[in-house]
Amino acid sequence: MKLLNRERRIKYLGFDDKWFMVLGILVLSFTMDLLFNNSFGRNLSLINAVIGWSISLFFSTFYWLVTRGVLIQFRQLFPKLKDSFKRISLFTIVCISSLFLVNYVGTLILSQAIGVNFDPKSDFEYVLPIIFVSLMTMAIYEAIYFYIKLRQSIREEEQAKQAIVQAQLDALRNQAQPHFFFNTLNTLRDIIDQNTKEEAKEFVDKISDVYRFILESGNANLIEVKDEIKFAKSYIHIQSERFGSGLQVEWNIPEEKLTRAIVPMSLQILLENAIKHNIVSPSNPLKIKVNIIDDKLQVINKIKPKSTMVPSTKMGISNIKKRYALITEKEVLAETRNDHFVVTLPLLTLKSAVR
Repeated sequence: MKLLNRERRIKYLGFDDKWFMVLGILVLSFTMDLLFNNSFGRNLSLINAVIGWSISLFFSTFYWLVTRGVLIQFRQLFPKLKDSFKRISLFTIVCISSLFLVNYVGTLILSQAIGVNFDPKSDFEYVLPIIFVSLMTMAIYEAIYFYIKLRQSIREEEQAKQAIVQAQLDALRNQAQPHFFFNTLNTLRDIIDQNTKEEAKEFVDKISDVYRFILESGNANLIEVKDEIKFAKSYIHIQSERFGSGLQVEWNIPEEKLTRAIVPMSLQILLENAIKHNIVSPSNPLKIKVNIIDDKLQVINKIKPKSTMVPSTKMGISNIKKRYALITEKEVLAETRNDHFVVTLPLLTLKSAVR
């Protein structure tokens, strides 16, 4: 039979109830016998006591299988959590009716088989406690089913939320790369204007090395500090060829913090923004400090705005903040302190990444 199949039992009941059913029927049969016959407490011979208890076992098995069958039918008709009230209400009505019917049919069968007298009046009193016990038993089935469905619903909701967050992170990460490309083209244009063709070629070669790093970082939502710093230093090396001594970066990174994690390209974007929006020249050098204090990475530069506006995508720091917000509750802070612009990135662990 299909419903005796283990996979189908789990599908409709939420768990494999084989041993629960066996033990339940035995407990119900002894309870029924104790309440209505007390076969083992009336000084009967063992054979007669077993025969008396067998009648209770027969009815218990009959009750259990029919009630369980009704339960499964309603599970098939109303499988969703939102249908729980409807399923339980209809099940209770049908279950009570079925138990009366089962008792009536079972008693008739026993009357024909072993000569048990059928008394409708006493039969009604007999069935009521059985209905109560059966409903309590089926309530256990329903509670287990509800718990499993609830966990499944929560898991599916979490997976859906994770998928949405991952999609948002992918979109923001893909934004960051064109942002870098856009600003790199501006730098290349300046180099072509101010330097030789060979120097421009060398600059393009180094850009290709930086992009190789971007491709190798893949789709990571977080990256170790040591890898991001390596990438950022490569970027600064490229910019130093353009600005010479006009660009000075001070790195204060404790060794023990190198395995912490930050959002990919976040440090590079902050360095890029500082260079883009401030005066950089040998006579008026731009000094940038990159510090790690406690569990925070800070990028600090003195505000020296350029006299002419530079084209901007206006997504650098905003992009970083949005990517951090999707991974952690820790904030990215951007503020002005005594003519200095300070951006603080919280250090995370790789476990914080969306999976």
